[in-house]
Amino acid sequence: MDHIKENARIWDIRAENNDRWSVPVSSDEIAKAKNGSWSIVLTPEKKVPRDWFPQDMNGVKILCLAGGGGQQGPILAAAGADVTVFDNSAKQLERDAFVAERDGLVISTVQGNMQDLSVFEDGSFDVIVHPWSNNYVDDVLPVWRECARVLKKGGTLMAGFGSPLEYVFDPAKLEKGELVPKYRIPYADAEHLDDEKIREITEAEGFSWGHPVEDNIGGQIAAGFAITGFYEDRGFAALDDYINTSMATKAVKL
Repeated sequence: MDHIKENARIWDIRAENNDRWSVPVSSDEIAKAKNGSWSIVLTPEKKVPRDWFPQDMNGVKILCLAGGGGQQGPILAAAGADVTVFDNSAKQLERDAFVAERDGLVISTVQGNMQDLSVFEDGSFDVIVHPWSNNYVDDVLPVWRECARVLKKGGTLMAGFGSPLEYVFDPAKLEKGELVPKYRIPYADAEHLDDEKIREITEAEGFSWGHPVEDNIGGQIAAGFAITGFYEDRGFAALDDYINTSMATKAVKL
């Protein structure tokens, strides 16, 4: 099975069902962003610190990587940036095009796999905004390498991602608040479809992978980035009662 294509199909359905990552920002939010009052998220709740972005956003070339859904891209475009949204799901990209047409914004949309940014030349962007999404690819290391390639020297990568802890526990029991370790990290849904609960989650949400934190943070460093900012956030998972299950990094291309 081609998991990239299957995830695109499932995310098209999630977008049509108004998944929380598929609800476009309002015209009021766009108007505020045009007047300099704006924020975005990389993780479920916390806002990205404003000082992670350039003070002057006008003309800043930003790639919203796996960032469709009509949320981050339109806000950044309204703030003055030159925005390209890249996503695996056509329906997610339609949300960005919808907001652009509704509110008079200019946004480029490109469909593709976040592991392959060959459509873009080296050094094409000043900033990459990569919301929590790389759990939908089997290997994150190519993602970081491609980010390093398409960023200009000194460019900034902002990325959100989940803790692999949520993949360790039996998902059926986790729903009931029971923490029963069952699977090892690195984790792949595709290897455990004999588990009825995992099959059910996969069919509804897409194929997911639990990447080691070393791959998410160490992988950025190995690709040529210096980590200069970090925070943790909730992840809307049962484990949030015990530990934050998502995190975000700011990294600068050396």
